[in-house]
Amino acid sequence: MDVRLITEDGIEQRPAADLPALLADDTALIWVDVPSCDPTAAKVLRDVFKFHPMAVADCVERNRVPKVHAYPDHVFVVLHAPERGSRGHVHYLELDQFVGENYLVTVHGPLNPAVEPQAALRETGAVLARIESGRLRPRTPFDLSHAIASALTRNQEAYIETVTTDVWQLEQRVTGGNVGEPEEFLNELFRARHGLLAVRTMSALSSAIYGRMAAFTGISEDGHQRVADIADRFERVRSLADGEREYLQGVIEFYQTILVIKAALVGQAQNEEVKRLTEASYAQNEEVKKISAWAAILFAPALVGTVYGMNFEHMPETKWLLGYPAALAVMFIASFVLYRVFKRRGWL
Repeated sequence: MDVRLITEDGIEQRPAADLPALLADDTALIWVDVPSCDPTAAKVLRDVFKFHPMAVADCVERNRVPKVHAYPDHVFVVLHAPERGSRGHVHYLELDQFVGENYLVTVHGPLNPAVEPQAALRETGAVLARIESGRLRPRTPFDLSHAIASALTRNQEAYIETVTTDVWQLEQRVTGGNVGEPEEFLNELFRARHGLLAVRTMSALSSAIYGRMAAFTGISEDGHQRVADIADRFERVRSLADGEREYLQGVIEFYQTILVIKAALVGQAQNEEVKRLTEASYAQNEEVKKISAWAAILFAPALVGTVYGMNFEHMPETKWLLGYPAALAVMFIASFVLYRVFKRRGWL
């Protein structure tokens, strides 16, 4: 836990034991930054600052969405900043704030083990550097809270800028016909979309809670102006995310159209191949019909000739004067009948 006293001359580091005396001084501006709400820090929040147990529990546990609660002497705000993970995953870095009359307490929420600890301190570290360099001289807790929230919106914009770079590269690959493996490319498209949607959700919800905070009566006129400015900044981030998401959706639809056209062309080629094979099969069947028809026609004389060629002793046709002409007539008539039948059926 870092206890800091902000004065006109700069910023001073103080021990946690000085907190009761510093809080009793209405003219002091105190900034307490809690990198992780461990049991010791939670005890200070409950016993020294007298924060509501539910608010302290929100600091210990992870909150999925931004929120704001107004208490008689302070306002409790939960915000999120994006951090890019592996394969397009977006980590939500939680930053809780207690904005009181003469103090600001910033609590960094539970951190995913995959995220570097320094990433959670990005916004507060940037504001601390500005104060130490003399570029920022906050006069009230809302001034300090405004500076931290502004740094958070700038990081959200920077995240959108990073994703936008990816979107442009994806578009160039689509238009250049160099997408590689379609399934992996689609994964890249939807990972980019997921990143934009995550930041869009963060900024939209944050804008909503700051819009609600603007209606609180216990905030000074200057505080209302700061709150309205932060609400406007979050709204701008939401608009940027929406614009880039729509642009990316156009790239996705363009690529999907290309896939549909390619699939149609492949299907057409397959249909033509099937048609060609069908025609070849039909022609082959026609040839088989002709061969079968002629085989049947030629089989009739062969059948008669085979019977008459047996030459058994008791065959009456062997001594019949008209036997041979009759056999020839039967062969001719059988072949002629078969020919007419096959001709009528279109086999010949």
